[in-house]
Amino acid sequence: MLFNSIEFLLFFVVVFMAYHIVLRERTKAQNILLLAASYFFYGYASLKMLPLLIIVTLAFYFLGIAIGNASTERRANLFSTLGILLGVGILLYFKYFNFFIESFNGLFNAVGLHTNLHTFNIIMPLGISFFTFRLISYVVEIHRGMMEPTKDFVGFATYVAFFPCILSGPIDRPAFMEQLRRKRVFDYNLTVDGLRQVLWGLFKKVVVADNCARYVDQVWSDYGNYNGSTLVLAAVLYAVQLYSDFSGYSDMAIGTGKLLGFKITANFRYPFFATNVAEFWRRWHMSLTSWVTDYVFMPLNMAFRDLRQFGIILAIVINMLVVGMWHEANWTCFFYGLYHGLLFIPLILSGAFYRRQELQVNRLGVPTIGSFLKMLLTFVLVAFSFIIFRAENIMQAWDYICSMANQTFTMPWLINKSFYVPLFVCILLLFAVEWVQRDKEYALDLSSVKSHILKFGVYLTLVGLVFWLGGEAETFIYFQF
Repeated sequence: MLFNSIEFLLFFVVVFMAYHIVLRERTKAQNILLLAASYFFYGYASLKMLPLLIIVTLAFYFLGIAIGNASTERRANLFSTLGILLGVGILLYFKYFNFFIESFNGLFNAVGLHTNLHTFNIIMPLGISFFTFRLISYVVEIHRGMMEPTKDFVGFATYVAFFPCILSGPIDRPAFMEQLRRKRVFDYNLTVDGLRQVLWGLFKKVVVADNCARYVDQVWSDYGNYNGSTLVLAAVLYAVQLYSDFSGYSDMAIGTGKLLGFKITANFRYPFFATNVAEFWRRWHMSLTSWVTDYVFMPLNMAFRDLRQFGIILAIVINMLVVGMWHEANWTCFFYGLYHGLLFIPLILSGAFYRRQELQVNRLGVPTIGSFLKMLLTFVLVAFSFIIFRAENIMQAWDYICSMANQTFTMPWLINKSFYVPLFVCILLLFAVEWVQRDKEYALDLSSVKSHILKFGVYLTLVGLVFWLGGEAETFIYFQF
């Protein structure tokens, strides 16, 4: 049930009406409805894995209570360690177990020790990388004394399975449960704001991302027979596709949350306007970046503090390896994370890592030449990494890169003008609007615009583009993670 499907629209209309009309101002009943809706939504996508979600939610609920009631620090450490191991163990089994078996087979065979360890028929639960991180952060924050364990199972289970975020984030922290305790009533302004954000996410997903996918998929399916400029263009369009797809989902999830009276954590803040890779990661998949920073980088940084700069470099490289491998059990994700970790080294050595990079804008409202060149260089470095990310394996990534470098550079292959021109106009529109609105929470935030004619003109234009140029419905890329 995709956000951009009729099924989801019908599902959400029923939930919205029951939530705001039938159960108006009845907080507990609203939470029960949200939990039932979330389990229905998840079950619709992956019914076989719904029992697993419920079981691990129960386990972490009681672990949280056990940590809070522990009579000694040792017992609290034991229960919190158990929670972390359980969360990591679930990820390792469902997501990485077969990867380790295949890697060991390859390693032993390479040194002449022929093995034939068999992989298992393991079905990876949808959204496992997202809900396990919510569960782990819950027990860690209780152990750190940042929150008390909840006795409200419905509220806790809703936090874990909240349907706008369960499949592709953002990754909310346990503080989200505070919103479940508050009374929530229909708010016209918040509803309008949510609808705007949903519309902007829908435009990014079905107009930009899905149409980029047509070009990217066709080139990648036979990249050896295209010229260098076509491969470069496909790499650029894949960067745009990935951003539009994932940030579009995040906008729709956050907007849907607003329609229900919730503030979901932001996930993107115009990352392609970043002037270095460190700034890019402060703007890209922010809920994951901040999670890994708090629970991986900071402890490692403290552990390596005696190593000074080398310790920071080591911590950030491990941090980015975790970010890479979080996505998928594949060596491409390992090298994707390693590549970004290595890009941090010159920033750490020069001190740029510790400074926020402010965009320099001239009187015309466009970036200065220096800022533009830094943005362009950052985009090129990131787009190059997405070739590794997109590839099925390391050999395919290497082959694509070599083909891109060795092929002749003439005019890139185009599908047809009726496809090519509108797509690039929409991409330019996307980034132009984001540039103008870069100080806002999201690009279609028109709350400060007084003219209703202008606002409705923008809405109708985007709706028209969605219906006119909406590509074939593509599954959201991050569903696989």
